[in-house]
Amino acid sequence: MLFRVLLLLAAVAPYAFADVDITSPAAGATAVGGQLLQISWKDSGTSPSISELQSFQLFLCAGGNDAGSFIQLTSLVTNGVFSSGSSSSGTVPVSIGASVKNAYFLKMISAGTGGTVTNYSNRFSLSGMTGTFPATVTTGLSGLSGTDGPATENNFGAAGAGAAASGGAVASGASVTYTLQTGPVRYAPMQGKPGTKITAKSASPQYPTSSVSIAQTWLPTPVAVTTQTVIATYSTSSHANTAAAAPGPMNDMQKYLARWRD
Repeated sequence: MLFRVLLLLAAVAPYAFADVDITSPAAGATAVGGQLLQISWKDSGTSPSISELQSFQLFLCAGGNDAGSFIQLTSLVTNGVFSSGSSSSGTVPVSIGASVKNAYFLKMISAGTGGTVTNYSNRFSLSGMTGTFPATVTTGLSGLSGTDGPATENNFGAAGAGAAASGGAVASGASVTYTLQTGPVRYAPMQGKPGTKITAKSASPQYPTSSVSIAQTWLPTPVAVTTQTVIATYSTSSHANTAAAAPGPMNDMQKYLARWRD
């Protein structure tokens, strides 16, 4: 019986502990509000590896571990790239929350060609905070013990499987108008194949125009992280241009200079 339990734990481990392991701030540590929060991470050793990820976003959160029991307080990094290293930083405004022990944790949304994965750090404290928490946060924190953050949300494998298949989830998603799509992964149709001859006599839009609304207030944090394009089902070929170059023009100045070449 024990052997079966161990096999089950080994099977689900890659899904419970995946990709990015946020190492700083450490569990139970105390940082100072209003100053730069130093953040570092490492590869957890399970799929997907950091080498399969390209970009990330970092948010400061507070509250419980269950969905709907915590909120994003501020964005610390909006357009990070893993090629820049395994650390980053961001300033925490003192007015966005209260100084409650282990109330805070980091949310990291990472994106690659195979999809997205969301990791959460361990809990830590912030001193010198002057704000207050909304009811959602205080309710989520009530009865919470330990320093573990929320569970990882791994959509990397599922998105990768759809992209690998001919059509699949990517083709299905691309059938929806881009501006009407929701979620962290958006889908684009297959890139068109250029023709061999120019036959158009006048230009016309390929797609209908979309409406534009000017923002009057602060907009919410974007949730789209990456766009996947339907894999091309056609092939292309090319060859060298063997035509001789056209002779240069012979104006009066060139004729004059040619007289003095010898």
